[in-house]
Amino acid sequence: MEMDRMESQKRRGISNDDLISERTGALGCCGWILCIIAGFFVIILFPFTIWFCLKIVQEYERAVIFRLGRITDRKAKGPGIFFVLPCTDTFVKVDLRTVSFDIPPQEILTKDSVTVSVDGVVYFRVSDPIASVANVSNADFSTRLLAQTTLRNVLGTKNLAELLSDREGIAHSMQSNLDEATDNWGIKVERVEIKDVKLPHQMQRAMAAEAEATREARAKVIAAEGEMNASRALKEASLVIAESPSALQLRYLQTLNTIAAEKNSTIIFPLPMDVISHFMRK
Repeated sequence: MEMDRMESQKRRGISNDDLISERTGALGCCGWILCIIAGFFVIILFPFTIWFCLKIVQEYERAVIFRLGRITDRKAKGPGIFFVLPCTDTFVKVDLRTVSFDIPPQEILTKDSVTVSVDGVVYFRVSDPIASVANVSNADFSTRLLAQTTLRNVLGTKNLAELLSDREGIAHSMQSNLDEATDNWGIKVERVEIKDVKLPHQMQRAMAAEAEATREARAKVIAAEGEMNASRALKEASLVIAESPSALQLRYLQTLNTIAAEKNSTIIFPLPMDVISHFMRK
């Protein structure tokens, strides 16, 4: 019921600060009486109670203080030394450092009905310590579960080709969805990366066969285009030789020169047809 109420307030435009301000209201008459009594005992037992009143948090930590179950301030305490009242105050330490975790491999059915196994990594940090304590029971665990479901939901709308070629776009889409969903928890998702996409062995063999067939077809097309270009060049050469008969004799001499350069023992000399026809008439 509490979460439903916060969601309805968020839809009406109420921010996290407004939600937290509701929890940081007045302590009431009984609450102030208890705080005064606790402060009185602290003063009386001053040399000993000082060790229970002073607390220290590290540079990367913040402390969210609860006084009689209510958050005392809209801003977390720290880093350094802060003061609490024994018996009435409790505090929760929140780590502000960036946390990374691996998304376990998820079996996903893509848009074109292909089953793949995908895993990734998410980097996030706590941006609002009070919201991360007051709005969700375990912000770290909740973010991990949400990352798994978001990965499945986002990849379920992609086909296999998009999944293999557009990893950066998928990671950006996941980051936007996660960041929007965890904003009410005080979590900032900094980066999402897709680590590996594992295909079934049958699909790998089918894709390899398809790629091989595509390369063979492309090679045949290139060879056919080469033959066509060569035939056109030979046709143009034959037209040039037909216009000048002496060009054919020059070509014969060039062929002989080429054969002689190879140091062959046998040389084939082409005999002009005009000489042969003269002997044939006799």
